[in-house]
Amino acid sequence: MSSPSKRREMDVMKLMMSDYVVEPINDGINELNVEFHGPKESLYEGGVWKVRVELPDAYPYKSPSIGFLNRIFHPNVDELSGSVCLDVINQSWSPMFDLLNVFEVFLPQLLLYPNPSDPLNGEAASLMIKDKEQYEKKVKEYCELYAKKGNMTDDSDDNESYDDVSDGRSESSEEDVAGNADP
Repeated sequence: MSSPSKRREMDVMKLMMSDYVVEPINDGINELNVEFHGPKESLYEGGVWKVRVELPDAYPYKSPSIGFLNRIFHPNVDELSGSVCLDVINQSWSPMFDLLNVFEVFLPQLLLYPNPSDPLNGEAASLMIKDKEQYEKKVKEYCELYAKKGNMTDDSDDNESYDDVSDGRSESSEEDVAGNADP
């Protein structure tokens, strides 16, 4: 079995050799920004997001922290911090998964199949349940405003809470929930 650092290098290289634009932060491989395109045939199609990835020292045995840097309107993504509520990243991560799984399977499924019964964004969840047409309109509006290639910016001036990007949403005593960023 390879060491976690070799695995980390291999996973980052695999992601860089794929079709994703990967930007290492601080010349390392523990923090990356990855350009993510909304899945085809979804409300998010045509949108482009910058996604922050932080790899813990224990990766792949601990999940990466994942968060959207530009705004997205989605029941399972905190609008201000970009935190992602996704069980497969936060609770049921396995070393069998890699970074490519995150971008080719987990995030597309999150956008294709939002879960309004487990929201990080209560407004999006409520609107999705009560007025699907208004919800879809707002998703598309956010895509136009925040996720078009020309106006892709991270909104970190508005909010500095990108440190714990995919910390889950549970406030119970799950000490070893994967995805918590170190303080």
